[in-house]
Amino acid sequence: MNIGLVCYASVGGSGIVATELGKALAQRGHRVHFISTEMPFRFGEFQAGLAFHQVLTPTYPLFREPQYLLSLANKIVQVSREFNLDIVHAHYAVPHATAAFLSRQVLASSGSAPRVVTTLHGTDITLVGSDPSYSQIVAFSIEQSDRVTAVSESLRASTCEELGVTRDIAVIPNFLDCGVHRRHASPALRRRFGGDDPDVKIVTHVSNFRPVKRVESVLAIFDKIRRTVHARLLLVGDGPELGTAYRIARELGISGLIDFVGAQEEIVPLLSVSNLFLLPSSQESFGLAALEAMACEVPVVASRVGGLPEVIEHGISGFLHAPDDLDAMTESALGLLTDPVLHARVAEVACQRVRTHFCADRVVPMYEKCYSELMG
Repeated sequence: MNIGLVCYASVGGSGIVATELGKALAQRGHRVHFISTEMPFRFGEFQAGLAFHQVLTPTYPLFREPQYLLSLANKIVQVSREFNLDIVHAHYAVPHATAAFLSRQVLASSGSAPRVVTTLHGTDITLVGSDPSYSQIVAFSIEQSDRVTAVSESLRASTCEELGVTRDIAVIPNFLDCGVHRRHASPALRRRFGGDDPDVKIVTHVSNFRPVKRVESVLAIFDKIRRTVHARLLLVGDGPELGTAYRIARELGISGLIDFVGAQEEIVPLLSVSNLFLLPSSQESFGLAALEAMACEVPVVASRVGGLPEVIEHGISGFLHAPDDLDAMTESALGLLTDPVLHARVAEVACQRVRTHFCADRVVPMYEKCYSELMG
């Protein structure tokens, strides 16, 4: 099939999943056209079957702000006409699903409109979509899509409850390339972050550093951990709350125990030298970062919110606690870091859970089935 994938290029779960989906579909023989403002994060090197089409949004004095929705819809129309797209798959409801609907209306006049699939990822519903300034358009765009999927049962329920959506929404979870996401020994990298002491524990947090990720809680938990065990904190990513992390680290006197490495495309090497992953978010519709850690045999301590209970089984493949119960998170973290038997058991079960339920070879066919059913 000819498939147009519309996604955000910035660091974030929706763009990463869309990129990995496109690469997996191309490997399976489909022709995939990415439509975005920039080359998607983790797009990687050349791969047969993949093409990138840039959305340019010019600024004119008449417009007070760039008209991204219109330029995106126009680009979808252009790509669809040139390459005869069968499917336009919009990742993130706004404005991608809206642009896909608009482009379909334009193309319908020529009798060659592609079918529209919309995948909901989280904040497009729980944050942006529920805002009164956007909610009616978001709900309309979802209702008008030919098929809608959500990355978790929790997100599907939130969409129906918060937006009053009544249509069917299929749950297709996020996934990983399990051939890539696996733990690799890297003694040199381990020494870089942990020094020569093999007993140093590396605690890691990966995110886009938005307020929902609660970096202040990450630092508070780590501050408690380091008082009991010799540990260092690895912060991976960039975003609006990174400055807050710098400030709080200085106030707690732990700046010397933290490595800020910024946004990284290659996350597996960093996870492979980690002993624990912290994700005390206020909301996670799925928790892709937690899934990546689990695949690399890094036990996760996280908030019991959104779709995380669908990924992590509390006390079995990780630990989940109320978002504000930092003491409980600290206790679970210390239990894992001081009990090698518990740590090994949780790491093994977590890794096996990913390989059983969340690998590309299991999940990508779900999207292919969705496309095929739409194509009749």
